[in-house]
Amino acid sequence: MAQEQAGASGRSHRDPCGVCLDCAVRRQAVCAALEDHELGALQAIMASTRVGAQQTVVEEGQPRRRVFTLTSGMLRLYTMLPDGRRQITAFLLPGDYLGLGDESSYDQTAEAVVDSVLCGFPVAEMERLMERYPRLQLRLNQMTRIALRQARDSQLILGRLAPVEKLATFLLVMSARQAEGGQPESPLHLAMTRTDIADYLGLTIETVSRSFTKLRLQGLIQLPEAHQVQIVDRCALNAVAGITPR
Repeated sequence: MAQEQAGASGRSHRDPCGVCLDCAVRRQAVCAALEDHELGALQAIMASTRVGAQQTVVEEGQPRRRVFTLTSGMLRLYTMLPDGRRQITAFLLPGDYLGLGDESSYDQTAEAVVDSVLCGFPVAEMERLMERYPRLQLRLNQMTRIALRQARDSQLILGRLAPVEKLATFLLVMSARQAEGGQPESPLHLAMTRTDIADYLGLTIETVSRSFTKLRLQGLIQLPEAHQVQIVDRCALNAVAGITPR
């Protein structure tokens, strides 16, 4: 499990709001609901957590005692199917919130795809803070709606019949999410492995590799590096995916 590096009893000597003010995802995460002078109340209950690649953050079925904001890196959310296969349901990017909902236990396992950093908050203290600052609750409601939209995007991807359609849709969805995070739509930086993508799309790794090759040979994408995808012809990629750009 992830180890906490700092918290209410072990914060650095910086100004109480310094860490949050300097955070790269300050305007994307839940803390966007607070004014700069209010961030000290959030930081007072926060513990920074560093996790290495492949390290588990929370496990499915564990009591939900903490919620998290991902500040750097990437997480994969997955559940184990009855036949023992892993089904990845989502990839969390910086600014995303882990622990949305009011269930008493985590309904999925969260693992770091690469070295990642999270801000963790005790559930009880976060709930008290939301009573003090109702805008936090409104922000979480907004993030819940975003998560639901992303879940619909996942259903859209899995509903595609042909593997190449699934992959094209996945790339477009990830491109849109990257843009929402303030990054260019292309090139895409896909930190996850081909195996991760296969477990997300419900395909084999061989099929995923063939689909990447097919899109590359069609001139729709380029693969300059192992974890980078350059979208060359977005209109054609949309056509392959069978979706209308938003």
